[in-house]
Amino acid sequence: MIRILLADDQTLIRAGFRALLNAEQDMTVVAECGTGRDAVRLASREHPDVVLMDIRMPDGDGLEATRQIMAGKDLAGTRIIILTTFELDEYIAEAVRAGAAGFLVKDTEPEELLRAVRVVHDGDALLSPSVTRRIMAQLAVQSRAAAPPASLDQITEREREVLRLVGEGLNNAEIAERLFITPLTAKTHVSRIMTKLLVRDRAQLVVLAYESGLVRPGWAG
Repeated sequence: MIRILLADDQTLIRAGFRALLNAEQDMTVVAECGTGRDAVRLASREHPDVVLMDIRMPDGDGLEATRQIMAGKDLAGTRIIILTTFELDEYIAEAVRAGAAGFLVKDTEPEELLRAVRVVHDGDALLSPSVTRRIMAQLAVQSRAAAPPASLDQITEREREVLRLVGEGLNNAEIAERLFITPLTAKTHVSRIMTKLLVRDRAQLVVLAYESGLVRPGWAG
């Protein structure tokens, strides 16, 4: 059962999400709230698997709440999907920086929202190629020229190649096709890279791939 926390300051939106999610046999809403502060408090109390987090809320916005939840040592298994009516580049980049594993606008189709919850719960990141390109474009504005992090010294040349492809927004099957390996081998490479670089998911790998210089604006296809 996927345990879900809803954080949105609009009561009707929460009610709609709750009805949709609770209708699924493998999902249950364990708590809901309308402020960033309460989102942090309830996450610490309920230890949800997935948080659906609005960005614009009173008393601590969704980005700050995401940062605090992701910093909680007892919440290592919690994944956050940012939900907003504003599909703005600055929010997408900051959401990933804050530790979010997914980003969806509120007018997403119900089936897509349910799929997103399952994808993120399974440990993957919900970043479409178009979202990946927007993240990279924003990071191009925000980032400064810097030497690659020392942590990249821990990965092999093949793993660097895989990391670059993750940064371009490719999934495991696409990486496998590009490198002439099996999808299982691609998945193993990605898992090892995350372990070595101490990142939670593919969303963080996208940021790292860009900031380390392995991927540059315009490379993602």
